[in-house]
Amino acid sequence: MQRMAWWLAGLTLLATGGASAQQVEAPSLGATNYAFGGAMTAPATRPTFGDEFAKTIDRRRWRWDISQNKTGWPNHELQYYAGPDRTNARIERGALVIEARAEALRNEPDWGGQRYSSAKLVTQQTLGYGFYEVRAQLPCGRGMWPAIWLLPMDGSRWPDGGEIDIMEMVGWNPDVIHATVHSAAFNHRLKTQRGAEVRVAGACTDYHRYQLDWTPDTITIGVDGRAYMRVKNDQPGGAAAWPFTRPYSLILNLAVGGDWGGQKGVDDAALPQAMKVDYVRYWQR
Repeated sequence: MQRMAWWLAGLTLLATGGASAQQVEAPSLGATNYAFGGAMTAPATRPTFGDEFAKTIDRRRWRWDISQNKTGWPNHELQYYAGPDRTNARIERGALVIEARAEALRNEPDWGGQRYSSAKLVTQQTLGYGFYEVRAQLPCGRGMWPAIWLLPMDGSRWPDGGEIDIMEMVGWNPDVIHATVHSAAFNHRLKTQRGAEVRVAGACTDYHRYQLDWTPDTITIGVDGRAYMRVKNDQPGGAAAWPFTRPYSLILNLAVGGDWGGQKGVDDAALPQAMKVDYVRYWQR
């Protein structure tokens, strides 16, 4: 991978290929480099959907996903996702805390043998085209795999329905933030996923704004007001390439281990670890 440094607002862009980070045209889905430089500005109007996490987790806005605890979660992840009866997801000092712990919850009826617990929250309502901003501080312990992402909840099979990863980071490579889109034609199983990465100094010690601007024609992802990835809808393959035409749910979770997050093992001594979310805001387009 060829690396290009791009120092803007404290960010360093890490991209594939030789195109300039200041490129104007959005890369085609058939391209290999999705690095993109430009401003990202949240609308000045009141958000269509949001949560400032002032007191408690609002069950009108969020649900706990515990659906695959018994059978195990994808990507060979190691966590048990606890429900609302436990404190793995909670509000502290005006922020949502999603905490991973080294513990085996053997007394839970859906326990699947996991040695770690965590939490996964999903919006009750589906969202769609618009501007998203999630202000978060990330965990950097080895084996941690925090994510802010979107999936359709219409029963479509993965990856046919698409996936938009606004932010992923693995604890063994701290401060390197990944943005990715997946579809039937372009996904990590085929090693054809479309994305880019950026170095965010202090991702584990400070809050940063992870942003998505989603239109019918483009998906642009950035941090702290600067875009670093854009993919253009030019339909090379129709819906198999661009299924991003339906409402998705927003997901906040902290996985443990897995094919990517666990490549270098899990540091039990570093646990507990937490992803903290100051707010979630969405402006519908």
